[in-house]
Amino acid sequence: MFSLSAAARSPLVLFCLTTAFAAVKPKVIQGHEASKRLEESGTEDRLKAVYERDEFSANPFEAIWWDDSSGYSVVQKESRTGEQVKLHFNVETGEPTDRKPPEGALRNRRDQVSPDGKHRFRLDGGNLAVVDLETNEKTQLVEQKGDRDVSLRNASWSPNGRFIAFTEIDETDVKQRSMLVPSDPSYPEIRKQRFARVGETIPSLRVGIADVEGQAVRWLSIDSPPEGFYLGRMEWAGEELLVERLSRFRNTREIFLASVNGEMKRVFGETNDAWAVGSQQLILGLTWIRDGNAFVVLSEKDGWRHAFLYDRDGTERGLLTPGEYDIIDKAVVDEAGGWFYFYASPHNGTEKYLHRVPLDGSGTLERITPENQPGTHEYDFSPNAKYAFHTWSSFDSPPVVELVEIADHRVIKVVEANEPLQERAKEVVAHPTEFNELKIGDGVAMDSWLIKPREFDETKKYPVFVYVYGEPYLQTVLNKWGAGQSHFLRVVADLGYVVVSIDNRGTPAPKGAAWRRSIFGSLGPLSSEDQAAGLKELGRIRPFIDLSRVGIWGWSGGGSNTLNAMFRKPDDY
Repeated sequence: MFSLSAAARSPLVLFCLTTAFAAVKPKVIQGHEASKRLEESGTEDRLKAVYERDEFSANPFEAIWWDDSSGYSVVQKESRTGEQVKLHFNVETGEPTDRKPPEGALRNRRDQVSPDGKHRFRLDGGNLAVVDLETNEKTQLVEQKGDRDVSLRNASWSPNGRFIAFTEIDETDVKQRSMLVPSDPSYPEIRKQRFARVGETIPSLRVGIADVEGQAVRWLSIDSPPEGFYLGRMEWAGEELLVERLSRFRNTREIFLASVNGEMKRVFGETNDAWAVGSQQLILGLTWIRDGNAFVVLSEKDGWRHAFLYDRDGTERGLLTPGEYDIIDKAVVDEAGGWFYFYASPHNGTEKYLHRVPLDGSGTLERITPENQPGTHEYDFSPNAKYAFHTWSSFDSPPVVELVEIADHRVIKVVEANEPLQERAKEVVAHPTEFNELKIGDGVAMDSWLIKPREFDETKKYPVFVYVYGEPYLQTVLNKWGAGQSHFLRVVADLGYVVVSIDNRGTPAPKGAAWRRSIFGSLGPLSSEDQAAGLKELGRIRPFIDLSRVGIWGWSGGGSNTLNAMFRKPDDY
């Protein structure tokens, strides 16, 4: 048994706490006064509508750049007939053009078709076949026999269209667990699923290279320790294959180049006592320059997520991004112009802006995103890196998409203003969201946001509703439209709560590697200590917060941290 504070005993917070125990759709628990208030105001339906339909999503904008960067194409639905039509636009003006893309200039996104257009591969479980597109003749390249549980994934063509690289995943030795599947209660269904628990056997991996001319598959000579390993990024680098390997404990990261004959050489490696950062979430692999004779790689080996320049043989040539700031993600390399573009926010961990440094290693940092546009920015670059579709949003403002010229950030055309959503946003954003930096001692400063109820009175005390995640996968405190379940939580705030979210140490904020790795070996204890300390600091600087009435809710890792807060800090939540 455990006790809940007054706020946490309300039906709203109880329904939120329920989601920490089971991944189910939210359901308001009926039974006392707050439930009646929900019913009378229609807020229960409103909560469900916002949560389930996500009615505040922005319209997507998708364009296909021409490879010569002279234009782009957009597929739109014709309003009269409803048919899909492809429209072409001039990149310098953003206006429609009758000119068609030069032959071969439209980016080929059909990955299964070979670069020379002669073949298409087919993956089917553990089998790989290739089809000649002229004769329709099928050739089996890999065929699984026997009773082993094997599948093939991550297939990709070599640039010359002769070889296909792929990963073989063998789960035969992974233990199975049984699951009860809800169905007819009289005859419940039991399913078995292979699932590797901590310390148990994981799938064994091999990387193969198949030859469409029918030669035997070549398997790369990757050492496989008894505990196994993981594969990160895998892609072609000219006529060689780039393979990223991570140790079972994720504390070692290595990048190899392999020939089509199966020979391998190590070109990059790093080890960290906590974990080495691979390229699963962020694109931290290699960016090739100088006709493939050098590459740029992102690494945290000096305590910050920085870009380093290497020769193809693995010789380090220097640091491209000196300074105490993190690269949030890379954007593009403009080799002709001599620039490496990336996202960073040196002075605010909740935001994201485009920056660049010279490829010559001089290290001069230049911000490209205008200073008067606080929030989160994304850029979809043209192949020559001279133009981009720029998407900008903030916590209170929906996205706007513009076609811009990178050199001076001149707006050529607004391609998606999201005007209907901008109007709806005015209805739901009752007060500007308040971002605060919470200093809790020992040099630790955490980011937070605070949403006030619509009928806010600063002279009153309000119960607090905390939305938490608090683990290495994501931040909830981002100055970005839709971040941190914000649309849903604004409706919660209008019930009379101050809604708060805090990013504790260990979240992936761009505050240095030590910040992110501080949670190693302390997942739960550190996050609950930081969250409680941050909440107390927020109460100190915002007297309208009632720290005697606090509820907390989270999903996935946030569910774990909800439980940690409840059991480790029962006097605070």
